[in-house]
Amino acid sequence: MRLEDSLEKILIVDFGSQFTQLIARKIRELGIYCEIISHNKITKTHKLENNIKGLILSGGPLNVYQSKKVKFNKKLLFSKIPVLGICFGHQIISKVMGGKVKQSKSREFGLAKVIKINNSLLTKNFFSKKENNVWMSHADEVIKLPKNFKVIAKSNNSKLCIIENSKEKLYGIQFHPEVTHTKRGKIILKNFIFNICKIKKNWSSRDKKSKLIKDVRNKIGNSKVICALSGGVDSSVVAKLLSNAIGKNLTCIFVNTGMLRKNEEKQVVNTFKKRFKINLIYVNAEKQFLSKLKNISDPEKKRKIIGNLFIKIFEKYAKKIKNVKFLAQGTLYPDLIESKSVTGSQTSKIKSHHNVGGLPKKMNLKLIEPLKYLFKDEVRKLGLELNLNKEIISRHPFPGPGLAIRMPGIITKDKINILKEADHYFIKALKDHKLYDRIWQAYAALLPVKTVGVMGDNRTYEYLCLLRAITSEDGMTADFFEFKKSFMQFVSNQIVNNIRGINRVVYDITSKPPSTIELE
Repeated sequence: MRLEDSLEKILIVDFGSQFTQLIARKIRELGIYCEIISHNKITKTHKLENNIKGLILSGGPLNVYQSKKVKFNKKLLFSKIPVLGICFGHQIISKVMGGKVKQSKSREFGLAKVIKINNSLLTKNFFSKKENNVWMSHADEVIKLPKNFKVIAKSNNSKLCIIENSKEKLYGIQFHPEVTHTKRGKIILKNFIFNICKIKKNWSSRDKKSKLIKDVRNKIGNSKVICALSGGVDSSVVAKLLSNAIGKNLTCIFVNTGMLRKNEEKQVVNTFKKRFKINLIYVNAEKQFLSKLKNISDPEKKRKIIGNLFIKIFEKYAKKIKNVKFLAQGTLYPDLIESKSVTGSQTSKIKSHHNVGGLPKKMNLKLIEPLKYLFKDEVRKLGLELNLNKEIISRHPFPGPGLAIRMPGIITKDKINILKEADHYFIKALKDHKLYDRIWQAYAALLPVKTVGVMGDNRTYEYLCLLRAITSEDGMTADFFEFKKSFMQFVSNQIVNNIRGINRVVYDITSKPPSTIELE
């Protein structure tokens, strides 16, 4: 019997929202075990386990008029188990219980002000002076209150923004408490879990580590595994987790694509081969990758080419090691939800990550992705539990395709060398000025644009370098970091004066959404 089978838990019904796993993460942070299930799997015959103490219905890209696409066991709303509906989940509860939902005259996307009307256990300590700023993302609204429900709060474009039937323990909210933009949003989830569902804390990082190690051992058995190691936080944690779980049955393969950061290949080999004593194969495939990517400018093609070539290399070296059946990757949940739906619900694809949507359809190796339901901050905590040093754990995220997706347009060796130097100067400046650990992710990009400049009375016509630095908790939403003018001037001078090929530096001040963190 699994450890989690005996725990009281919250069940999250996923309707395809890109924020569903954020709900799970917030609940785990509160010390409660939870699981996610697709709405397609909540059939008419589905029965809830006795240890499920609460249901949360997620948001999603559908609307309640698309009833044929929304498969959901409506009887669960009458099961006496507390239910919290978020965004689309709020509309589902309203419709099923006799209310009305229609398309809004004015859509709400982004920050909105919610005004308190009545008291509720759900909103205890949530409001400040009877109002709060929340994150909305909806084009439909509840226009008629279901029978025996009351209004708790409203917004300008959603008069029934928070509703409840406290007797039946049914609660609906139009906004997203799980995203960081909702002020005190975690309090909503905390109130629902502890005050309404009445669950006691039962989950920790240590539990998570034990569960993942057991899951890996059960899935792999006595087979051998190769791990795609990049030296970043995610793959490093996967490598250490697998090493703890299966020991010598693990071999890590580090592929130098030619699109790594400056001197990165030396750092990775020194760390894992010499310090951790893990079996490591170093493959210099720079020429292969650059050859395959020659004259390719489409970002989706870049990712798929890189993903396919990675797999071919891994399969080639796997043949040299007997009984290898699995390929381990450091895929995280944000990678999955931008590439495809994890639960099978109708979520929207944003881009193919090289280790998700960029993988070939047929592979000789089975994938194992122990971290695929975790976010970066959770992975860092797990890394500390696995005794990885802070130098590795605190590294900024670096995409698998590397500099290939920080260089829109055609990739060339010269452009790679220019970008490596620009990124080096930017990151070094962040560390020297004690800013690196205050930033979630920072990088330099080389745009496919040349501009006129003047240096020493001479005309230059060189590339434009874009710098990006963002703050975030989970990578799902992000905001740009506000540097002092003096720092930006220093970095700009360092890059322009020391790198031939760049004569202009700009700073990206776009949040996520509407943009993504990486350019491609």
